[in-house]
Amino acid sequence: MALSFMEGNEALARGAMAAGCNFFAGYPITPATTIFSNMLKMLPPTGGICIQGEDEIASMGYCIGAAMAGKKVLTATSGPGISLYSEQVSFAIGSEIPLVIADVQRLGPSTGSATRGADSDIQFLRWGATAGVPVIVLAPKDALDCYILTIHAFNYAEQFRCPVFIASNKEIGMTKESFDLNSVTLPSLVERTPYKGDNYIPFKADPDKAPPFLPIGGKTLVRQTSSTHGPDGYITIDPEIIAANQQRLRTKLHAARQQLSLYEKNLIPETDTLIISYGITSRAVEDAAKILAQKGQPISTLSLKTLWPVPEQVILKTAANFKRVVVIEMNLGQYINEIRRILGGKKIDFYGQMNGVMITPGKIMEVIENE
Repeated sequence: MALSFMEGNEALARGAMAAGCNFFAGYPITPATTIFSNMLKMLPPTGGICIQGEDEIASMGYCIGAAMAGKKVLTATSGPGISLYSEQVSFAIGSEIPLVIADVQRLGPSTGSATRGADSDIQFLRWGATAGVPVIVLAPKDALDCYILTIHAFNYAEQFRCPVFIASNKEIGMTKESFDLNSVTLPSLVERTPYKGDNYIPFKADPDKAPPFLPIGGKTLVRQTSSTHGPDGYITIDPEIIAANQQRLRTKLHAARQQLSLYEKNLIPETDTLIISYGITSRAVEDAAKILAQKGQPISTLSLKTLWPVPEQVILKTAANFKRVVVIEMNLGQYINEIRRILGGKKIDFYGQMNGVMITPGKIMEVIENE
């Protein structure tokens, strides 16, 4: 056993280093700043680059440029910074630029409460870019998850050439705890597929794949644009070419939904209630489940680690034999409608809380017991 003791933000930074991250740019913001400070300690000694931008917009621009040059890139911010990232997130989606974005969420809206956690940005991460094509959003529940899911995030960014969000929050990011890395199997590292051959066509790919990659600044000319483009990288207004590219951006993620669906579940035989949760709320759910089991009222639990694309088959199959499903969120209901859409007419109850205080096991038990 090799115990580590660190906050979630440090675990996330260390997970990025383990994934091969060699570039970070960001701007200080509570409660994400310690990701920046940890990367500042770790990157330069290994030959990596760590930059403080003059603001969030500039920082995201540095990240996009570095990713196009072949770097493995991380940035970190909170809700107000994600707002400023939005335009360039759209650029990264449309031009298939791989990077990882850690969003250490705090209570919103707007400036909100900088020192209070909430899962405030779940919908914004999914829909905060133009066009509405899919994105990948992973949600850790603790420091160990911050480490592991960051490696997954880099792998997905490399494989699918897209931005990947890590939806942490203040309570996870700034709480120190012990964990044992030797107790888990870490994913093998994935690198973006390099282009081999002549006559490089920068966005030519199979209908369900990301194109192979060549960095800008090399011997081969590489075209990049934030405008609608065809496989050759030139701007186009041809409806058929535009439609084909939009569909591929969608299909490359949805076709891999099973691979992208990360979760934990604890299904107790002969229970009729399933609680679905994510993030730090899953830990309160686990505690509530243990207490209810001791009282002779066992329940089953499903903790989602992937929020977008929605792990539909996981939710559908897990909930199939339960009479009652309860969804608990540290917001006013940003994911519940996805559960309702997938499970149709099944009885689904909801409890949400967004007041700067974590949801307690006692509150969850109250929701379960008061049908």
